[in-house]
Amino acid sequence: MIYPGPRGGTLWAVIHITPAGRHEFVVEVTEGKETTSHKVIVPPSMLNDWGLEETDSENVVRESFAFLMEREPATSILPEFSLAIISRYYHEYKDELPERLDQRP
Repeated sequence: MIYPGPRGGTLWAVIHITPAGRHEFVVEVTEGKETTSHKVIVPPSMLNDWGLEETDSENVVRESFAFLMEREPATSILPEFSLAIISRYYHEYKDELPERLDQRP
């Protein structure tokens, strides 16, 4: 996949998502020769509050990582976190995520 990189550059990255529990996923991101691993929780309450309860959680994780990688390298993404904390760092996440998911084929 190609993602817009920080500061307008282009970034090639492969994102591999594996379910690890009811609302948990393991995400491996490979950028060039470097691979990072992340354990991610998708809180059902966040999906409900944002009107995304019918959205596939794996798509939510994929678009959330694409969002993050447009702003920071994968090596800067926490190794374990809940998607709900992203909006603490990036206030636009709450508004942008539903828009990104609506644009998926």
